[in-house]
This record gives sequence, C-alpha cells and structure tokens, in this order.
Amino acid sequence: MSEKENGSGDPEEILEYGMLGEDTADTVEKLEKYTGKVDWKYLEKHYASGALLYVDPSLEITEVGKALADDEADKVAVWKKSGDILQPSTPHAMYWEEANQTFKALVVSPFVLAQPIEEDEEDE
Repeated sequence: MSEKENGSGDPEEILEYGMLGEDTADTVEKLEKYTGKVDWKYLEKHYASGALLYVDPSLEITEVGKALADDEADKVAVWKKSGDILQPSTPHAMYWEEANQTFKALVVSPFVLAQPIEEDEEDE
C-alpha cells in the first residue's frame, strides 16, 4: 500500500478495496434475480404507458430479457415476427383483468416483460 501525507505530517495509508456486496453475477443471473410473480393490476400502468411486452410461455423470459439488454435486434425481430413477443392490445388487457391473470415479470428498461403463468405453474 502506498502512503500519503494527511496534512498534519503523519503518513496515512491509502486503502485499496472493492465494494461490499459487489455483484459479480452475469447478465442472466441478474435478470433471474429481478424476475418475479405479479398480478395484472401491477402491470396495468406499464401497459397504459406502452412499455409492456408479452412473452409467449414457449420462451424463457430471461432469454428474452438478455436479448433486449444485449441489443440482439435480429433475435428480437424473429420473436416479434412470429408473435412470440408483442405489445398487448386492449382485448389482451381486458381478458387478463377479467381472468385475474398472474404473470412472471421482468424489467429490462424501458420495457416490462410479462409472461402469463398457467394455473398448474402457480403451485410450483
């Protein structure tokens, strides 16, 4: 370690340190950490602002989140073209509200990804 004068003539050690709790997780691990179960009421405001993206249950929501975070435009374009990810419309919103649908959700700014949870999955 190096020393420096602290102004009073006494040497002062300069500490070399890392942040406590530094997050060394990779992108997928971080995304999984910020994925959770929510209800439609939570997602409604994101739908109204145009930030909500539906993710088909055939996809892993964290894989979609990673593609968005890494700006993998080609991969995202394929999913959009196939309808595997899309911006929900009014009929979607009405159905989800009526059905009291729950979702797996993930925030990948500026988007909020939402994937419906099937009834048999809710008990897991």
